[in-house]
Amino acid sequence: MTILQTAALILGLLLRVLSVWFLTVALFFPKRPPSYARRAPSLRFACLLPARNEEAVIGRTVQKLLQQNYPRELFDVYVIPNNCTDGTEAAARAAGAKILRCAGTVRCKGDALRQAIGRLLGGRYDVFCVFDADNAVDPEFLARMNDAFLAGARVAKGRLRAQNPYDSAVAGCYALYHRMTDLFFNRPRAALGLSARLVGTGFAVHRDVLFRLGGWQTRTIAEDAEFAALCAEAGERVWWVPEAVTYDESPVSFRVSLTQRRRWCSGIMSVAELHVPRLARALPRCRRLRTADMLAFLCFPFAQAVSLLPALLLLSAAVCGGTLPSALSSLWPAAVASFLGMALFGLFLTLSEKLDLRRMLPGILLFPVFMASWAPLQAASLLRRTGEWKEIRHGLCREAVLPAPVRLAEPEPVQRIS
Repeated sequence: MTILQTAALILGLLLRVLSVWFLTVALFFPKRPPSYARRAPSLRFACLLPARNEEAVIGRTVQKLLQQNYPRELFDVYVIPNNCTDGTEAAARAAGAKILRCAGTVRCKGDALRQAIGRLLGGRYDVFCVFDADNAVDPEFLARMNDAFLAGARVAKGRLRAQNPYDSAVAGCYALYHRMTDLFFNRPRAALGLSARLVGTGFAVHRDVLFRLGGWQTRTIAEDAEFAALCAEAGERVWWVPEAVTYDESPVSFRVSLTQRRRWCSGIMSVAELHVPRLARALPRCRRLRTADMLAFLCFPFAQAVSLLPALLLLSAAVCGGTLPSALSSLWPAAVASFLGMALFGLFLTLSEKLDLRRMLPGILLFPVFMASWAPLQAASLLRRTGEWKEIRHGLCREAVLPAPVRLAEPEPVQRIS
């Protein structure tokens, strides 16, 4: 057995161990998602929207936030324009947002959040909520977060749904991916007392946690995964609040999707390099199962990246030995079975999300390819990281699936903090 074959065997074993761990956790599938007792509104929220060239969507996002079914005097909406060359700031101000301008160089969303939270942390707010500029936020979001934080949460993640699942097959895949994450990642972890997956929008953090962490201290382009790692090191659990819903605009092009997900993969690998050693050292003093779960999450991209190695070694040996046709014929049945199995899984996710089956059919058929594409993206990120944030145009939805409005709030007087 060659060194490469031995390495492939060891790494393949690691991938199986991690896969078994995630599958075991997913089996704790409770019948009902968590729900928190309704409480009277009392917490004060700061809603933060970092925005870079989002003139087309920022006004709508601000208006949706101002329509919250929550006392208007208990929350404010702040837009954080950075690196903008369009009218993002003017559009946000016209929609009723307060403006937080960044100073100096801002490389990524984490830098913008660091400056904004640094200015607001000593003020009147109990909880800070973070959204993307293209989001639509359910009118009950703040009310449900109020319930969760009064029940004991200190960091919380709401449910994420695709805003435009019928726009293209790719957008449909994102809708299925979000549903899969809810059912088989967040829901069982909520039942087991583990942390939900903290994706970069629709989450909330209590000021006490931010004070403890010294503000927002992320350094990578995956500020969400890095903040989740910091919470794990500090022993903080990320609660899941499925009734607090955020609608995210999904890419409609597979090329754009690859660009976006490549950035995610590179960012999480960078987070792993920074925080896996620290998490390992924190295991004895933190809640071990919760910390181990975060370690597994951060290590999984590396294991997935090398999962292609056994197949590549097999094909290379077949080419050298002149047995490529027989090798391909041996792989073909497994590939077909995997495709059909993942398509059926996509069908299940579509039905569980109560999406239009006929209109989701292209997304269901593309879903196996969408999921399979993660491995080469991880491999590409392992070989060469991308630290560059590439702009993704928003406001291109043909048909958005959005929550019904509750009421229109009066626009806030302009208050600029600089």
